[in-house]
Amino acid sequence: MIVAAIPLRDMALQVEPGRAVILAGILFHQWADFTWEVIFFGLLGRWTAHLRPGTILLLAAPWAVFTSALEWLFLVPILPIWQPIFTLNQTYWIGLLVHLVSASLYPLFPWLRDWMAGPEPAPNHRRFARIWGGLAMVRICVLGVLAFFGWQGREPPHFGGSVAFDRSYMRRMAAHHAQGVEQSLLAAERAQDAHLRALARLMAAEQRGEIAIFEQWWHSWFGGELPPTTAEEHATMPGMLPREEMEALRRAEPNGFGERFVAAMTHHHRGAVTMADEAIREAGDIRLRLISHAIRHEQRGEIELMHGSRGFAAVRSAMLNILLPAGAAPADRHSGFAAASPARPGPHTRTAPASGRQAGQ
Repeated sequence: MIVAAIPLRDMALQVEPGRAVILAGILFHQWADFTWEVIFFGLLGRWTAHLRPGTILLLAAPWAVFTSALEWLFLVPILPIWQPIFTLNQTYWIGLLVHLVSASLYPLFPWLRDWMAGPEPAPNHRRFARIWGGLAMVRICVLGVLAFFGWQGREPPHFGGSVAFDRSYMRRMAAHHAQGVEQSLLAAERAQDAHLRALARLMAAEQRGEIAIFEQWWHSWFGGELPPTTAEEHATMPGMLPREEMEALRRAEPNGFGERFVAAMTHHHRGAVTMADEAIREAGDIRLRLISHAIRHEQRGEIELMHGSRGFAAVRSAMLNILLPAGAAPADRHSGFAAASPARPGPHTRTAPASGRQAGQ
């Protein structure tokens, strides 16, 4: 869905992405991969078209770093036809891994070129293609088996220490996300600004997806259903809105709902960032650390999106979201549970002053 939002913009952001959106994301991704291959072997063909497979293999990793960084830092967030959702919402290392996988197949090009140009590929190219292609198929099969067992609720078992922390964190973050989904669904229905409604759909979809991941991991690692949090845990989690504030959000007047939602969700997201930072430092299983890093990035990014960050300012924020160590907060111009302006001008763009207990949170 995030990739589909590059060409389709807000139209791709859905609480439950349909097949058309998923297909659009896949096709756009494949088009981008194909374009980088054409550049590498076509536009730069004077230098690359006749390289040996081993040389191409050495160039694959630097090329993946260059192309993924160019997309993430410049092409997607800064070109006027795009918007910064991809950069602010998806952490860079995910795109880098995708580009590494794609570039790892480039060494097969000499064999493919020989096969298309003549009756018999060069023996060394044919030998390399058999070995490298075989290894690629093994990787695909291993990942396919892991994906199948994960789909069946049989993830690889929990490993690492801090089992008690991991269990507590999964329960608490799932509950925290559940309230975030509740707020987001309200905004997806009631916000007057169309872009804010789209962002709310994105938040609901992502938090629902992460809850599903926690539920699947819990079932595979510990057995049974993911237990709920206690009332005390609910009250002490950072960023959680008390019941009366959730009711106030539900009852907010249409003209003031957008401001109140942005303020409440900014406060809520900052709490999730605090929890994710703790997990990055303390979680025992590496998968929890990785998903916590992704959560921290997307939640900080969505704060920026709600407040209209674009262009180089969005890129700078995204870089800080990735590079700052766990627990190190950037200079946040959106901190506090106070009303704030939304991502685009609309009927709720006036910034109201913070008052009372909200200003002190």
